[in-house]
Amino acid sequence: MTSSHDPQLLKGVLSLLLLHLLAEQESYGYEVVQRLQGAGFADVLEGTVYPALARLEREGRLASRLVASSSGPARKYYRLTDAGYEALAAGAAGWARHVAGVEAVLSRPLYAAPQKGS
Repeated sequence: MTSSHDPQLLKGVLSLLLLHLLAEQESYGYEVVQRLQGAGFADVLEGTVYPALARLEREGRLASRLVASSSGPARKYYRLTDAGYEALAAGAAGWARHVAGVEAVLSRPLYAAPQKGS
């Protein structure tokens, strides 16, 4: 995986990635950013993740709780709600259909590119 991703492609799947990571384990925002970066999304920053987490919480897909931290202010831990698990399942199925469709097109053989000036 490269260290740079098309921002439009990432925007389309960020919610799905966040739901999956939080289904794996309850996490706070900065930890989610680190986990995304560890997965190869090095260009994902907190300014991208925090608004997405807030939106998912407003949509009822995430719940949060504050946990005291010895290294600073309390941390807001996020976990999936039942609606979050449903959104993850639907999103993963939709992603699989999308990838299959893209692969079906990209795997077609190409004819030679037209020559310049012809």
